[in-house]
Amino acid sequence: MKQDVRVNGFHETDTGNHFRTAMKNSIKACLMASVLATGFGVASTEHAAAQGLFQRLFNPENHRRQQERQKQEQLRKKAATVKVSAPRYLNYTPDKWKVVSLAPLSEKKTAEIKPAGASVEPADTTTVERDIVPVEPVVLTNFDRARPALKELSLTVLPEVGEALIAYYREHPDFVWVKDGQATPKAEQMRKAMAATGKFALVPEDYFVAPPAVSGLDAAEKEAALMRFEMELSAAAMTYVLDATRGRVDPNRISQYHDLPRHDVDLVGALSDLEKAADVPEELAGHQPQNEHFRKLTAELERLKSEDEDAGQIVIAPGTFLKAGKSSPEMKNIVAAIAKNGSQDLLTVHAETLSAYDDSDLYSPELIALVKAFQKEADLTPDGIVGKNTINALVGETNAAKIAKVELAMERSRWIPEELGARKVFINQAAFTATYTAPGEDPLSMRVVVGKKSNQTNFFYDQIEVVEYNPYWGVPYSIIVNEMLPKLARDPSYLDRAGYEVTTPRGRKVSSASVDWYAVAAKQQSINVRQYPGRSNALGAVKILFPNEHHIYMHDTPSKNLFNKDVRAFSHGCIRLHDPQGMAAAVLGKSKDYVASRIAEGQNEQEQVTGDIPVYVSYFTAWPEQEGSGIAYYSDIYDRDRHLLKAIGKTEAAREKARNAS
Repeated sequence: MKQDVRVNGFHETDTGNHFRTAMKNSIKACLMASVLATGFGVASTEHAAAQGLFQRLFNPENHRRQQERQKQEQLRKKAATVKVSAPRYLNYTPDKWKVVSLAPLSEKKTAEIKPAGASVEPADTTTVERDIVPVEPVVLTNFDRARPALKELSLTVLPEVGEALIAYYREHPDFVWVKDGQATPKAEQMRKAMAATGKFALVPEDYFVAPPAVSGLDAAEKEAALMRFEMELSAAAMTYVLDATRGRVDPNRISQYHDLPRHDVDLVGALSDLEKAADVPEELAGHQPQNEHFRKLTAELERLKSEDEDAGQIVIAPGTFLKAGKSSPEMKNIVAAIAKNGSQDLLTVHAETLSAYDDSDLYSPELIALVKAFQKEADLTPDGIVGKNTINALVGETNAAKIAKVELAMERSRWIPEELGARKVFINQAAFTATYTAPGEDPLSMRVVVGKKSNQTNFFYDQIEVVEYNPYWGVPYSIIVNEMLPKLARDPSYLDRAGYEVTTPRGRKVSSASVDWYAVAAKQQSINVRQYPGRSNALGAVKILFPNEHHIYMHDTPSKNLFNKDVRAFSHGCIRLHDPQGMAAAVLGKSKDYVASRIAEGQNEQEQVTGDIPVYVSYFTAWPEQEGSGIAYYSDIYDRDRHLLKAIGKTEAAREKARNAS
């Protein structure tokens, strides 16, 4: 039988428990004594420290939870202060004009004349006969005789023009526009051609050169006047070629949303071609973009400028909103607008309805069908409801507004390659459309969703390289910081539960709760976040990559309902496709069934795109219609027209100042 042993009045089995209790009491007493010894005026921080010590010693779990709450509170406060800024619009700086001296051309450079063979002195000092090349007399041309005038001549020009002007006349030291003491007929052709540049959305004053006034001048003064005319006209021609080829505005100085390298232009070669040309106006016009869309824009500009501004203008009362079966006094204006702006096909199909209409206010079933057909043609939701978007399409832009949009489209056309490619994808953000074209194939056009105004899609072009099936979504740093960080501050395990994978740069998976997200936001720590493939994946079942620094690509989306909207600016900048499998099949040269079968395998796989297929992620508020010969007009969803107009205004002011300084 086990004996009941007592030690100092306690059971031996209870000794350990009583000992620990005694120790706790002893520590509490010591701490209390310490507090009392320092008086009741101790600082709150010391009291908090004592409390923290109590918690760590006697309630570690509660202490851990309290620390976690404090950590999250700190993260919430820090998260509110950290944001990744979107690209921004810049204070546009126009191209600088500078004064270029033509003095380097004022002297004729001739090679030093030497014997054909080198002089040799033999060891025996015997004279050796040498062949001497006869020195031909230097013949001075009219240009050479006028060279002294260049010593004091300077022009205010674009730097590229100044360099090319000196380079050309060093290689071709002769007059191009002057002969027999006067301007040539070719010079007059050039002046007239540059005076008509308004038809190409350029400013004739930028290229104006007055004819040489030589009457009553002595010989030296006449040579100086003719030389100035020669140089000014060549400089004007080079400026025109530069503007026609690359545009007057550098888009990359408008905003950080533009990523469009300016075209290199061979100005020396261009002036040489003009000198040889039999038809100067034709040669000059050949420097404009020689493609179908630019020709259509040019024709539209000519048509608009020839029209009376107020001719046939139809007005629909602001705020008009009309549904089926309702009546409105604006009904006759709605019908008149369709009759004026509808396509010939639409007017033919609905000819009976239009001829039978008797100016009634009733929105009848026949008129509903007419409106739906117009909405479909205008790429609006064909619901028959006449609201703001339908009215804008019906009334259209004023003549002046259309001219401005066409001229801006012509300027933007000079920023992209002249040859867009046989196979290509052309995305127009303002139209919310993407179109694949290839020789011998029907165009594949579809609705797209582009970036929100706060997350605008960039304007650039690249090459399509890869189609990815069942893609992961690699979350961009900006979305992690701006959108996920506040959620993580409230719920550290948010990413783990929401179907995201969090890894270190070396690929080791970690819990989202274990990451110092503020350090990630401050770029003191690197972490990768991606969403697993699946139905809820933001990229849907397929994405089409054209690797670029903006992290923009085309992809599927689970948010199909957004394609039913007329204004489709909802993404973070990427291009969401209404028919992603159709686009993937087109760029791969495969069938949609093939693409669907690859997706059905459920594997995350990539397939290389063969051949050159450029993609243009563009922005045009006026652009030729896919079907037909007309020009379609679109709303300026990002206000980029306004910023381009400001840049053009600054450019014209700088050029006027340069002209006045000459």
